[in-house]
Amino acid sequence: MHHGLERQGPGSDTTTRRLLSLAGPLPERPRVLDLGCGPGRAALLLTEEAGAEVTAVDLHEPFLAELRETAAARGLDSRIHTLRADMGALQELPDGSFDLVWAESSAWVLGFDRALAEWRRLLAPGGTLVLTECVWTTDEPGEAARAFWDGSYPLRTVTANAAAAVGAGYHVLATFLQPEEDWDAYYGPLAARAEAADLSVPGMAEAVAGARAEIALRREHGAGYGYAGFVLRPADPRWRTRPETAADIPLVREINAAAFDTPDEAALVDALREDPAAWLPGLSVVAEAPDGTVAAYALITRCHVDGAPAAALAPVSVAPAYQRTGAGQAVTRAVLDAARLSGERLVLVLGHPEYYPRFGFARASEYGIRPTFEVPDEAMMALDLDGSGALTRGMITYPAAFGV
Repeated sequence: MHHGLERQGPGSDTTTRRLLSLAGPLPERPRVLDLGCGPGRAALLLTEEAGAEVTAVDLHEPFLAELRETAAARGLDSRIHTLRADMGALQELPDGSFDLVWAESSAWVLGFDRALAEWRRLLAPGGTLVLTECVWTTDEPGEAARAFWDGSYPLRTVTANAAAAVGAGYHVLATFLQPEEDWDAYYGPLAARAEAADLSVPGMAEAVAGARAEIALRREHGAGYGYAGFVLRPADPRWRTRPETAADIPLVREINAAAFDTPDEAALVDALREDPAAWLPGLSVVAEAPDGTVAAYALITRCHVDGAPAAALAPVSVAPAYQRTGAGQAVTRAVLDAARLSGERLVLVLGHPEYYPRFGFARASEYGIRPTFEVPDEAMMALDLDGSGALTRGMITYPAAFGV
């Protein structure tokens, strides 16, 4: 019933391109592993648009044959290599052999947590895991949807899956809820195929009934669940990150004083720590050096945009001995993870326009957000943590400690 369909789950070329853009800079000829590739829609796009060398894995040989035929017709057969294998039994693939591990609509075969655990070893240093997963979009889904998914594949929210990823040793680079059109692109052709199916074929009646039940559930109860994209990168093992403790405060003060030309940043952190309206528990994070000393620090506190709560990243500081070692990136990603898991949706930063975009920040003005004081437009940046684009527009109000 699925042969000849372009997609084996909710998705679109637009979503594939968005996931690719969120994965960040890639090598000139990235090595990509496409797991559960089906007939290879994503594999073909990644090869053509990212210049990738793709290993496409699926258990169903007819899908792989279809991909090989299409790749040959497009002149891509030398760069797409098919492998008939179980996604949960990839021992023949060596550790660290891929810059990008890709799994659209397929991680459910193993389960989200198992996929995170087993696929991590395949990533090269700095590599990225991209996958899509069905999720609850509300904390109180309807009974019909709950009964269906609990009986087949228990779902979690985006935040719960993000927390699982952080717990498994990843940083969350981005998440976003896929649009309804991605479901239509899958269920429309599937419904047409079900209508035309020959029910005399053994097993076909059951397959058609299952497809129709799933499509009807989405039509009648789909407001409570959706598909979401997750872009993940393994944490740098050299740096252990954790929330600040009371014992860290003197060390944090020393790092802030040493990392900047003036004592202003150290004084700012002390003042913010005394402001209950600004301080956000758990969003003052340190990175430990291998010897257990504090190597870097990052802080997120409360600010507002047109009166709506937002978050401000400042400062990020690194002890002089550990600058340009990755400690700053590690602590920044850790505090952004903590902000995401605590429910923050928007993080603002005034900083170097060549540094912070690597974490997903873009010009705040693109979202209609501006400071009340004059700064170069490219230096005032915003990060949309849930990827919805539905951010409050307006002027930024910082806590009094910032003095602006």
